[in-house]
Amino acid sequence: MKPSRMIFVLGMAAACLAVRAGLHAAADDLLKIEASVRPKSLSRGEEGNVVLRVTAGEGISLSPHPSFTIEFSPCPELVFPKKSYTHSDLDIEVLEDEEGKSLNMSDPVEIPFTVSLQAKRGSHILQGKVKYFAYSKKEGWCLKDTAKFSVSFSTRQLSIK
Repeated sequence: MKPSRMIFVLGMAAACLAVRAGLHAAADDLLKIEASVRPKSLSRGEEGNVVLRVTAGEGISLSPHPSFTIEFSPCPELVFPKKSYTHSDLDIEVLEDEEGKSLNMSDPVEIPFTVSLQAKRGSHILQGKVKYFAYSKKEGWCLKDTAKFSVSFSTRQLSIK
């Protein structure tokens, strides 16, 4: 390959990587997740909910396909009925208009759990991630990405029977 051709190819590769890095940085601003646990302080055997308020940026829609998925990292203090949840598991409404299908994220998402009977007393952190497919019809792009979240909660020594 001629040196001028090689410089051109390397320049194009660098430009593509820079654009990809810019898209990834912008993707961090596409989805905002506010997480909480209700109730904040829990007893062993008690049931509660993880509450996620998911907000997409202005002009951004979240597609139901490929799946919008919520996953939790292992947390020995909490027992979830499932390892991961899709929009259909959580009864998130799918809206349809001239632009296509999108998820209605106006209401918070609530995911039930039970506190393990072996949960250690004290403060804990639950971590998770949302896998999503965002798009903007106006700007003509789409992006598959992941957003992480974490929330703190505490457990008491008391057990619920």
